[in-house]
Amino acid sequence: MENLKDKSIILATDLDGTFLGGDDASRAELYGFIEENRDWLGLVFVTGRDIDFIETITEKDVPRPDGVIGDVGTTVMHGKPFKPVEKVESWIDEQWPGRDHAAKTLGEAPHLRLQDVFGGRRLSFFYDDEPKAFDSAKALEDEGFDVLISDGIYFDILPRGVQKGPTLKKVIEAFDLDGSKVLVAGDTLNDRSLFETGLDGVAVANSEPRLIEAIKHLTNVHFSKEDGAAGVFDALKRKMQTIPELEALNV
Repeated sequence: MENLKDKSIILATDLDGTFLGGDDASRAELYGFIEENRDWLGLVFVTGRDIDFIETITEKDVPRPDGVIGDVGTTVMHGKPFKPVEKVESWIDEQWPGRDHAAKTLGEAPHLRLQDVFGGRRLSFFYDDEPKAFDSAKALEDEGFDVLISDGIYFDILPRGVQKGPTLKKVIEAFDLDGSKVLVAGDTLNDRSLFETGLDGVAVANSEPRLIEAIKHLTNVHFSKEDGAAGVFDALKRKMQTIPELEALNV
């Protein structure tokens, strides 16, 4: 991700519902614009998805990112092929008590169904009983974990202090990037920590109502009236208007 230092804007975006959201025409317009402007525009995926998923979609029509913060902030990769960013992943390792300890703390939990994901320092489930899910979260937090409940279905056990936002801030620090160049984008509660970094951000129109409620007071967030990729492009154009060398671009 060293090349990001030379970019005028760094788009750090969630995938599902955000960068991958909206209609085919909106995605094609955004993706085409990114590919045509890679000289000044950096791209980082900040997602709950794993590296295998990202490798698959970028073999098709999705632009390949300069870096990936995957597995809800618990994996950081860059390069081609993707390789770990050791100076950030070592920090994540220090915060992670381990899957076995998480599973033991959780105990019997019939309201949770294990997700078929194996990447990152996390343990992830689907939940079907919200009050019981919040009870389980409290027990885990008392044992030193963070728990992220989002989109009415996802239950992620994470290292304390490690989510999308904090990991993005670590990446910015590790590569000595200019945070004022970063634009974050998301649509669910697991993106809340991105907006709480204070970096410029966009919540797309199809965002989870609980996310909107949680971040409605944040002055660094633009609440787009467009869904998914169109909302990201809307915010990207707004960001460009604040950068003198990009104002002349006709978009």
